[in-house]
Amino acid sequence: MPTALLTGAASGIGRATATTLADAGWDVYATDVDTDGLDDLTASGCQTAHVDVTDRSSIDAVVDRITAETGRLDCLINNAGYGQMGPVEDVPIERMQAQFDVNYWGPIRCCKAVLPVLREQGGGTIVNVASVQGRVASPGWGTYAGSKHALEGMSDSLRIEVARQGIDVVLLEPAWVETGFADGVAEWLTGFDRTDCYDRLYDALDGTDVVGGGPLSVSPDQVARKLLAIAEADDPKARYTVGLSGRFVLLGGLLPDRLYDRIQQFMIDHYAED
Repeated sequence: MPTALLTGAASGIGRATATTLADAGWDVYATDVDTDGLDDLTASGCQTAHVDVTDRSSIDAVVDRITAETGRLDCLINNAGYGQMGPVEDVPIERMQAQFDVNYWGPIRCCKAVLPVLREQGGGTIVNVASVQGRVASPGWGTYAGSKHALEGMSDSLRIEVARQGIDVVLLEPAWVETGFADGVAEWLTGFDRTDCYDRLYDALDGTDVVGGGPLSVSPDQVARKLLAIAEADDPKARYTVGLSGRFVLLGGLLPDRLYDRIQQFMIDHYAED
């Protein structure tokens, strides 16, 4: 039975992935800082554990548990994360640092913890759940996109470094997913001063479609099925996205910068007026 360590499993993509892997015959260690959200995953056949990705000791503890109980680890899925939105000028530095601590440093801590295990057993897969925003950023998403850009750069480097050890490093780049992400964004948009010149941008971000995607969003189950396919692939690609919306957003990176900027300004005006 292959074994997976999954972070951010209490809700959304993580929860769907935990049950999808378990249904496919994986021994899943579903972890999250919110252990209340993990309780019912045990009924799906998952092992659960408290893991705070900002705390290396909690990561080491679950890795030690996995190796003691199963003797191996086949796949690490770094899914834990959240979205700090707001204009770069307004988002407090402390908020930016906290975003990077979870979205960027968290996966690095997990990678460092599992790499010796994967190397000793002769291989395995690491999947870092990034975002299309890690390649094509939008206004108001600077802090979040910055953390995902950093994750992409680190993953590209790590992939080459460990390839000859039989370890695959893969990036998954979703666009909008039908989760509680948008609700979390609304919460993180409070608690700091708003500069008046960004009123239209805030109006757009306060709506649901810009952050949640509306009809462009895909289900968590679609993302989970993609993660299962990656975990079970013998020779996975370096990066994947999910759904037509993700591919469409990535096409924006091929546009001339000035045209892309105009499109983004148009989108702000459109959603601010709504």
